[in-house]
Amino acid sequence: MISDTTGQTAPRRRSGAEMAASWRRDDWLALADRILAAAQPFTSPGQALVTFPGPEGGYGRAVDGLEGFARTFLLAGFRIAGARGVGVDDLVDRYATGIAAGTDPASPERWVRLDEHPQAKVEAASIALILDMTRPWIWDRLPSAVRERVVDYLAPAVGDHTYPRINWVWFRLVVQTFLRSVGGPHALDEMAEDLATHDGFARADGWMSDGPERAYDHYVGWALHLYPTLWARMAGAADLAAERRERDVAGLDRFLRDAVALVGADGSPLIQGRSLIYRFAAAAPFWVGTIARVPSVSLGQLRRAATGIVRHFVDRGAPDERGLLTLGWHGPWPRLAQAYSGPGSPYWASKGLLGIALPADHPVWTEPERPLPVEEHDAVRAIRAPGWLVSATRADGIVRVVNHGTDHALDGATVCDSPLYARLGYSTATSPVLDESGWVNPLDQSVTLVDGAGRATHRAGMRLLTQQVDGNGVGVAGSRALAHWVDPAPGQRDHGGGRTGQSRPAGHLTVYSLVRGPWELRLTRVDGLTDGVEAAALRLRIGGWALAGDATAAFGGNVATVTGAGLISWLETVHGGGTAGATTVPHGGPLAGGLVVPWLDHPVQPGEWIATLVELSEEFAASAPRQPCQVVLDEDADGLHVGVDWPDGASTATRLDTGRARPAVRRPASSTGPPRPLT
Repeated sequence: MISDTTGQTAPRRRSGAEMAASWRRDDWLALADRILAAAQPFTSPGQALVTFPGPEGGYGRAVDGLEGFARTFLLAGFRIAGARGVGVDDLVDRYATGIAAGTDPASPERWVRLDEHPQAKVEAASIALILDMTRPWIWDRLPSAVRERVVDYLAPAVGDHTYPRINWVWFRLVVQTFLRSVGGPHALDEMAEDLATHDGFARADGWMSDGPERAYDHYVGWALHLYPTLWARMAGAADLAAERRERDVAGLDRFLRDAVALVGADGSPLIQGRSLIYRFAAAAPFWVGTIARVPSVSLGQLRRAATGIVRHFVDRGAPDERGLLTLGWHGPWPRLAQAYSGPGSPYWASKGLLGIALPADHPVWTEPERPLPVEEHDAVRAIRAPGWLVSATRADGIVRVVNHGTDHALDGATVCDSPLYARLGYSTATSPVLDESGWVNPLDQSVTLVDGAGRATHRAGMRLLTQQVDGNGVGVAGSRALAHWVDPAPGQRDHGGGRTGQSRPAGHLTVYSLVRGPWELRLTRVDGLTDGVEAAALRLRIGGWALAGDATAAFGGNVATVTGAGLISWLETVHGGGTAGATTVPHGGPLAGGLVVPWLDHPVQPGEWIATLVELSEEFAASAPRQPCQVVLDEDADGLHVGVDWPDGASTATRLDTGRARPAVRRPASSTGPPRPLT
């Protein structure tokens, strides 16, 4: 569901990527060669291990070295395949030599085996995929003894039922497909099982969830849509892929129609989800769409999206001055990595350079780039599977997501919120708070109940209530959560999801979002408190967008604003009073400078609606003429009627079916009683 809106007429500030000439294929090759050359000094004498500088990864140096080899082999393989083996003899020799040493059990550089450490299963898939892709130039030229050792190294994937039933099913499937193509061991029943598991990830409109939880993130594109397309072209997959190719391409095509709308005009992908240190791997699905020849998104727009994402990082220091990819976003920020990450992990970014596997005469290199959706018009879009409303504004090139359906958890879970998944908002211009406080005490883009000790509740396990774009071009979504405090169990390894621990319910919170342009009108109601939880001992806290770039805050009464990095984060109570404030988090995220978060506190009054205007836009918008936002709320048997006069002068009317949001919760004696009409 998409609606174009025309309320924003401010002159558009063009991104650096647009103002510069588009990248040619030679520019892509130069970047790939730079990255590969920078890895060479950290390669072992036998070429089998690439151990990048930095602290030892979570799984030890042996895994670090294998990971560095396998992930740079991805990039080298794309380079070799795109050149059709011409002029890349050094890469062919380098990686063929490494394969011989890594698979030799007697070599001091032997690789960690698949039956010795689970991470080897991940890296083995990259090795198998590229051995297939570069078959004429590497595999076919390996001595027979080395080929036998490769088969022996990969063979433990067969019969191994310990692969997690998430995107990891592709690691077993790709390895077995390669083994099948070279006469090695494989199990067709296991291959069918992995394909069926993948199919179980399918959700609405071509989206996929990485496992049974509501885990929507960049893995949808750089794993769950990438592997089916590349796997279908493997020599051992032809008969298996034939019956599903049309369906897989159709799902990819539909997903990409949403995915291109999630890229900012400056090329930034959303700062949302785990494994963000893979950076421009986010460009991979657009190259996959090019390879699959999807019908709905043009080659020019696919290339523009991929170019924009990769250039976004290259222009901001990734790779760094040495040509290396560090643990971070633009620059190093190790806290962004998950516990399983090592110094070679960021090289899964190689997936974002998949396009160099396409030959020079491929039409993607000659078709002119076409603008991204955010570069052409303002739009509000509802993406059903993750429960997102997407608002893109042409004037500042920012894409914002208002999230009512994604939490990397199951419906009804009572875990901590993951700041990577469970916040109410993400964007291409901001980062969530990702330091320790962001994991245990939600603040930015949150609605929480805060106790006297300052402990905030979590919303993971919430239920999506509604999601649509109405006839006024207003995005409407809502969710209800059992707000709960959590005492996280100590010693948990961060794999991206929320922490587990002993939880205690606080009460039910209902939140609706009306989204238009850079604004969200956030409607919040405490439906009822759990027995023994007193309203007088709590505060209802509403947090806005966190800004980086040495941001500064100004607040008073019921308005809090934060400015920084050319942006403004605006938070204003337009119905229900409130006291404004802001919190500085010095090392809260991977963008330059600390983070500053505006918030509004309210007394807890069960049954009463609070209406808050939440805005993220370029700072110049603050000086443009704007009218006060005004809201009229009227609740009756038909639901909640919301009339809004927006800051640009437009007026809209929306009806919310709030009766569906009512939980069966007994109110405590201190409750103010049932809701009454509001004006």
